[in-house]
Amino acid sequence: MDHDLRHGKTPDVTFDGGSLDCGNGLLLLIRRHIDPLPPGGVLEIQSTEPTVADDLPAWCRMTRNALLSVVRSGPSWSFLVRKAGEPSGRETAPPSPPPRPSRASTAAAAVESPVPLPVPAPEVPPLAIMGIGSWPRPRWMLDAIHAHISGRLVEDTFQETADDAVRLCVQAQQRAGVDVITDGEQRRDGYASFVGGRLDNCQLIPISDLLPYVDDPEKFELELRALDVPAGEVRHPAVFGKIARNRPLAAHELAFVRRMVDEPIKVALPGPYLLTRTMWLECVSDRAYDSREMLADDVVAVLRAELFDLLAAGASIVQFDEPVLTEVVFGAPQGGRSFMCGALSAKREPTEELSFASSLLNRVVAGAPRDRVAVHVCRGNWSRNEGVALAGDYRPLLPLLNELQVGVYFLETCTPRAGELDVLTSLPPDRRIGIGVVNQKLDAVESVDEIRGRISRAIDRFGAERLMLTPDCGFATFADNPIASARVAESKLAAIAAARREILGGKSVESNRPRT
Repeated sequence: MDHDLRHGKTPDVTFDGGSLDCGNGLLLLIRRHIDPLPPGGVLEIQSTEPTVADDLPAWCRMTRNALLSVVRSGPSWSFLVRKAGEPSGRETAPPSPPPRPSRASTAAAAVESPVPLPVPAPEVPPLAIMGIGSWPRPRWMLDAIHAHISGRLVEDTFQETADDAVRLCVQAQQRAGVDVITDGEQRRDGYASFVGGRLDNCQLIPISDLLPYVDDPEKFELELRALDVPAGEVRHPAVFGKIARNRPLAAHELAFVRRMVDEPIKVALPGPYLLTRTMWLECVSDRAYDSREMLADDVVAVLRAELFDLLAAGASIVQFDEPVLTEVVFGAPQGGRSFMCGALSAKREPTEELSFASSLLNRVVAGAPRDRVAVHVCRGNWSRNEGVALAGDYRPLLPLLNELQVGVYFLETCTPRAGELDVLTSLPPDRRIGIGVVNQKLDAVESVDEIRGRISRAIDRFGAERLMLTPDCGFATFADNPIASARVAESKLAAIAAARREILGGKSVESNRPRT
């Protein structure tokens, strides 16, 4: 049938969704076809499922795409959708090819498979200064991330662009006087969701695409509208097959920074509990996995392989981010939903969840040198508004923290929401603690006197040998929603360095001693 006669406009791309409804994979197919289109491009969706006529308009509203027209002919429907944004005149790229088939893995294989041996790495000295991980991306880097995700920027060009952004980030950290370098997660759209673009059978979709999967779509839509960043710009990893790691998640990030600096390097990875909670979505994941635990087995295998590759490449610290642990104990009621760090799936009783989380991370790090693996915990870093983040001290998490076989805890301690520092004195004395001494959410740079006081109080409780000095969390956890500017981020790290110099009487810390 002539498209002009049906809709009055010829689409750029047409695909047939058959009988799929929006909650059973149609949105994944729509996303795969519409992402490569330039702004203003037109997609035709053919369907024989009548519920799409009710669900697709809501999806278009949330994603800011325009539903141009709907035509029904007997049992068949045709929908014309114009991609959000102004036409750019660029040629339409072809839709991305379907993902490669992956190899299923098991928990036993994750532990028993040979892994590369760690190599010596520069030592992290007492009172070492470092960021948690993320750094604000330049505007041109954000543009490159979006173009890369949508298939409009080829891999080699994207990586070359990201190399330039990493150079700027590293130089800023060096000017500020940090001891441990990160690459600022410049290549990532978010601190955890980026894995959706690196793993087999995983696809990055905007959070707004999850609308059909929730019990109360209207409430969900209102919650999405309350986010600080448009929901269409926050991506979520959706699993639609057995996941596998056939290319590194972050080893390429480390390799580039290693060529630039001699300082110790820290690499942050999303933790196994966070990834399992984020990636397990009813009606999506259960088509590939019979249970959340089976998905977790493959998550463990993926992260374990990545961890040992990073240690073999000379990472001084590999940090696993598990901020969603605080959502377990302080967040929404059982079975509820929270946007804390993308924890969209329902959870069980807190004790069961914490036990599950502990077992997953300990399986990942088994056999690794403990002093080179770390965990990071905070209470949410998606908004500058302290009032919307979770609050509560570390008491409910102490049993878990004591069980984890990691050598370093990076903890949010500067904000009053984290409670009193004394609560942490019961942590194992042989573990190091990275304490937050500046609040990354505040535009104002804390005074050197204020920071010096926080460091001194921490030294009184834990001793200087155990301490590392950081902001409470990353400066740009989500690429599109940085908490601070690059200027403020550098100034806050420089203020920490100035405060430490006063405490040490101008002496420098010892660093760069190789360790195994």
